This record gives sequence, structure tokens and C-alpha cells, in this order.
Amino acid sequence: MTETGGTGTEPADRHASWLELFFDLVVVVAVAQLAHRLLHPAWSDVALFVMLYYAVWSIWTSFTLYANVRADKTRMRSMLVGMFGIAVMAAAAPDVAHNIPGVGVHDDWFAAAYIVCRLSASRSIQQSGAVMTAWPAAQLGVGLAPWLASFWAEPPATYWMWAAGILLDLAFTLRQARDPGRMLQGFQAQAERLNARLLRRAARGGQARAVPMPHDAVLHTAHLGERLGLFVIIVLGEAVMQIVVEASGQDWGTPLRLAAACAFALVVCLWWLTLQYGLSAVPEAAERGLHPGVALPAHFVMTAGLVAAAAGLGAVVGEPDAHLHTGIRWVLCAGLAVYFAASAVIGAATGARRLWLWGWALPATLVPVLLGLLGGPLPAWAVAAVLLAGALWRVTYRPPARVAAAPA
Repeated sequence: MTETGGTGTEPADRHASWLELFFDLVVVVAVAQLAHRLLHPAWSDVALFVMLYYAVWSIWTSFTLYANVRADKTRMRSMLVGMFGIAVMAAAAPDVAHNIPGVGVHDDWFAAAYIVCRLSASRSIQQSGAVMTAWPAAQLGVGLAPWLASFWAEPPATYWMWAAGILLDLAFTLRQARDPGRMLQGFQAQAERLNARLLRRAARGGQARAVPMPHDAVLHTAHLGERLGLFVIIVLGEAVMQIVVEASGQDWGTPLRLAAACAFALVVCLWWLTLQYGLSAVPEAAERGLHPGVALPAHFVMTAGLVAAAAGLGAVVGEPDAHLHTGIRWVLCAGLAVYFAASAVIGAATGARRLWLWGWALPATLVPVLLGLLGGPLPAWAVAAVLLAGALWRVTYRPPARVAAAPA
């Protein structure tokens, strides 16, 4: 990613703080809870998963951007509020849209925690005086109104309102990110009007404290890249956990050994792509740089795909010699297809080599799609083996060696 906003610079060796790593612990639980919603999927379950995952991801992103900008001035209380809110959302997530006898649904708990966390993150960023032009959703909760209105609605209208709030959030963010200067000017004009009123109050003998002039947030891109990468590790950790847990208590015969080995090797391939090329898994993208307005949506789409794949890999190892249920096969295959397709789109948008796009990115995307369509007769372990072959093909790509410039 390229450095965004402002003119200041920060130390190049800055890393995630202990507070941020502690904050991530609750995301581990949230990802696990959301993955479990995909074990018996219907289209409605997948749609709800996407909405719930976005809600958790957006809060994590907002507080991550806040900590990125504030560095050692990050307020512990703000981060802990966000952490507790995600914990509430994680606890409520399995029961959203599920009516528990004698209890009811936990929809309102999930929505309330989401609203409180988004407002808390917004307030923390605004108090810092920074304007998050790279990702305005972290600072302005434009899409919160439908979530608030959902308290007076009944399912399924509740979930349509949540979807409307998310779409508003994304539409506003992408629109504002095209013209960051306009957003900054709006905040500065608002501060000037407020300071003018305060000066008039001071002239009448009252006490007034000037409001600091808002400034464009300076994102520390190395730190942000590390934080986004750590989130990917959390998601891949869920896949490893699914594999290990499902393998426990079974007969470790040939089908299980094949399924577990292929599933684990597939996770290693996905980790390698992230380690080698960065969160976009695009060769040389790190050298060209990704604007946060591109990197963050891509991160959401790709990690959502990985969470779905994690749920599918658990099912593969759970019944390695059986035919996968059509829904879970599509969850697994579509998750990986979304991951590879998003990477290919980023590559096309950032000028990746055509050889890589057509020879490696496209085939890696098509393999899981074709397997989702035609893989019904295959046992689960064979599905994992074919998916592994597609991922290994993607790993085999090697960018051409750079030619050193001739001395003057």
C-alpha cells in the first residue's frame, strides 16, 4: 500500500502493539463463530454470514485504522470497548435469525453491539483531529440509521435493513474516497464555524476553547499491512483448527490421511501466497503499492472467502470418504474462487503481467468453480486434492528476474 494523507512520516520499524494483539484475540473467536454458521448452508445462511462478517470486520478495521494513526497515543479504553463489543457480537452471531425456545433471537444484541462499537471508533478518531479520508466508513457511520431502525422491525425485514445499512456504508465510503480533499475541507469548514461561535462567546465574557483544525490522517502503511496480514493469519488459523478438531476421534485410515494432508497443504499454499506477495496475493503488487481504498475492500472479500473455505475444509476432514453435501461443497469451492478471483481483479487493476493473469490467476479461479459444478460424485478427500492442485499451480508462478540497470 502507498502512504496516504498528510506529510508526516513514522518509524519504518513500527509493529503491532501488545494492545492490538490482545484486541485480535476476540476476533479469533468471532471468526470461529461465523465459520460455524456455514456448516449447513442455504442461500439465506450465506447472505447472513456475509452481513455478520462485514459487521465484525468493519469494527476491527475502524479500530485498527484508529490505532494506526494514533500509534502510542491510542487510548486503551477505546480499544477495550471495541474488543468487548466484538465479543458480544461473537456470542450473539450463532443465534442471529435462530429462535431459541424460551430465549428468542439475539438479533438486537448483535445490532446494539455493532452500533456502539462503530460510534465509539468514530468518536475516537474524531477526537484525535484526524480525518480518515482513505476509509471514511471508519469515521462516519452513515449506514447506522437502518441498523437503528431495525430494532422496531421483525425478521426478515430486520436483515434487509442491515443489508441496506452495509450498502450505504460502502457506497458512501467508495464515493468519498474518490475525492478525499472534499471530505477534509468539509471537516475543516465545520471546525472553522465552531471556532467562530466560540470566539463570539469568548467576546461576551464566556470561556471558550478553540477546536483543533482537522487534518488528513497519515496512515503508517507498513503497520497497516502487518495488521491486515495478521488478520489473514487469524482466518487461516481457523482453517487449521477445523482440520485438527475434525480429525480428532476418527479412524485415521487412508481417506482421512489424504483429506487432512491435502487440506493442510492447501492452507500452507494460501499462507505462502500472502507471505510471498502480500495480502493481495498478486506478484509485485507490494512494489507498485495498493491504496487503502483498494486494499481494504479486497481484504474483506478475500478473508470472507477464506473463512468460508475454512468451514468447508472442516467438513472435508470430518467425513473424508463421503460425498460432500452440495451446500458445503459450494461454500468451500466458492470461498476459494472468491479469494483467487479478488486477487486476479486486483492484479488486473494494478497492471499485473498478462502471463500471470491468464496462465495462473484465471486457472486457479476456474478450478474451484468447475469443482463446485462437477465435483458432486467425488469423495471429500478428492475434492480437497483437486483444490490443492489448483492452489499449487498458483504457487508455482515465479516473476521474471529483474534486470539490473547498467552503470552510467
